[in-house]
Amino acid sequence: MTRTPRRTSPSTLFLWCIMTTIAAPAARAAEPVRYSVRFPAPQTHYVEVEARIPAAGQAEVELMMPVWTPGSYLVREYAGKVEDFAAKKPDGSALEWSRSRKNRWQVATAGTDEVVATYRVYGRSMSVQANWIDASFAMLQGAATFMTPADGVARPHEVVVDPAPGWKRSITGLPAAPGGKPHHYVAADYDTLVDSPIYAGDPAVYEFTVDGVPHLLVNEGEGGVWDGPRSAKDVEAIVRAEKAFWGHLPYDRYVFFNILGEAGGGLEHKNSTVLMASRWATRTRPSYLAWLNLVAHEFFHTWNVKRLRPVELGPFDYENEVHTPSLWIAEGITSYYDRLIVRRAGLCSVAEYMAGDPPSAGEDRTINDFERLQTTPGRLVQSLEDSSYDTWIKFYRRDENTANTQVSYYLKGAVVAFLLDAKVRKATDGAKSLDDVMRLAYSRYAGDKGFTTEEFQRTAAEVAGVDLSDFFRRALKTTDELDYAEACDWLGLRFAKDKPEKKPEPGKDEKPAKGWLGLTTKVEDGRLIVSQVRRETPAFDAGFNVGDEILGIGEDRIPAGQWSKRQEAFRPGDKVSVLIARRDRFQRLDVTFAQEPARDWVVDLTPDPTDAQKAHRKAWLGE
Repeated sequence: MTRTPRRTSPSTLFLWCIMTTIAAPAARAAEPVRYSVRFPAPQTHYVEVEARIPAAGQAEVELMMPVWTPGSYLVREYAGKVEDFAAKKPDGSALEWSRSRKNRWQVATAGTDEVVATYRVYGRSMSVQANWIDASFAMLQGAATFMTPADGVARPHEVVVDPAPGWKRSITGLPAAPGGKPHHYVAADYDTLVDSPIYAGDPAVYEFTVDGVPHLLVNEGEGGVWDGPRSAKDVEAIVRAEKAFWGHLPYDRYVFFNILGEAGGGLEHKNSTVLMASRWATRTRPSYLAWLNLVAHEFFHTWNVKRLRPVELGPFDYENEVHTPSLWIAEGITSYYDRLIVRRAGLCSVAEYMAGDPPSAGEDRTINDFERLQTTPGRLVQSLEDSSYDTWIKFYRRDENTANTQVSYYLKGAVVAFLLDAKVRKATDGAKSLDDVMRLAYSRYAGDKGFTTEEFQRTAAEVAGVDLSDFFRRALKTTDELDYAEACDWLGLRFAKDKPEKKPEPGKDEKPAKGWLGLTTKVEDGRLIVSQVRRETPAFDAGFNVGDEILGIGEDRIPAGQWSKRQEAFRPGDKVSVLIARRDRFQRLDVTFAQEPARDWVVDLTPDPTDAQKAHRKAWLGE
């Protein structure tokens, strides 16, 4: 049916004019920011960036660079790596600009429709939060590389990468821009750009598909040492295990960037992750297990953090610290599941899982989360929620006293997650678990909503069908010791302190106990230096300080490399005078050797579990 056009009244016309005027800037704001990145001399560790910024109708354009990156809660001052900033019109004529804040640049547009900003960024930090550029490859993190208009308006961001000579590929989680131009990518908004690291170089790439979704393992630096095919096969097994956990894959494509540069760490992104490891890690079982745990951890963040997040972590404020009491959920629960996922994927034995994390720097033995927590004096000083809230000023700023005053929300969060898992399983007679809590929380709060700590706790209580308020209060808000009895009874676990005392065999003498002071040392420039003194140890009580140089015991000098061997000559109860140098002055400290505390918190399976405990373990470990 043909409609007769209606006459527009003057008031309607006036209203239309007003709305058009308001809408016009929004339409212009949708124009993309266009970047090009070049590496004309990668051996100097610089990337050159050109950013074309829409400016029509604006007298000034203010550009911002983040001071931190999501997933790593520390102000890193990325603007400090920026050099040679300049601004011009598209015809090349210079524009005036000034610094308005430590991480902002304000440009007078002089009426141009587009501001062309150019700058260089120095990148030689082999870490997952920063840039690395050298003659062989570049790994760029969005927050450390790209400025954006500081107006807060959502707009697309396009990137064209110009790889250095000899670099065959650029790879990112960003979708390719329409038109098929090589090395041309587009992000729907700045958040997506920051969340999509970009690699350029000549890596070994392994592709596999899970449920029709493509995945890439990008290994940079295999060097004929790293076992690429094996690592790709095991990464696929982890992807399948975590897909089974969550029930779906929330992306169209995923990239594992694996930088084998003798560094360590990982950082999650929405459809990719950056991992760092040693190229020798596939050669030994402990180091390879540590890498598999890292893969499982960062990939678990695809759901827990990148989509299911504490409400405080979105939308992102890239210029200010964002505090939340819920990092124990984001990181602690993820830490609980990382090794458990590796076990459920069939990539480690039950014994390997129970043993705990492989040794890390400064350690000589495998240690589980319970032992690590229960031997950290800071657990009695800092609550779990305080650990999360203070991460910006404490967790990433460790010093020699950290173990005495802080507890990690990764570590205690993982232990609390274990206890919560067991509590839910027991309350529901095995029908539900923390797995169900996470899936229900995801269904309610994933996406733009986010969850408050109260909402997460209510979700857990709903799944358990019991009141968990006292459990959460004690575990999160106090420094009370955690109670492991219920979880151990349900799963048939025991600690070393709970084992029957082992008596020496008849006719054999017990080995004499070694003396112990409880301090940690390092050799520095041929000197024996105290590097850590924990509370409630003979060394702490005697007044040893970090930085003291140990010179001798009694009248005998101690060579720097002989400290451990020399301690073996002393027994608990022996009193000695230790000669030290403190700030270049000699001093003696009187100290009495004690017996090293027993490893009470080593955990294993009870040797005679009930049938119920066997069934509970099987469900827990995914056997």
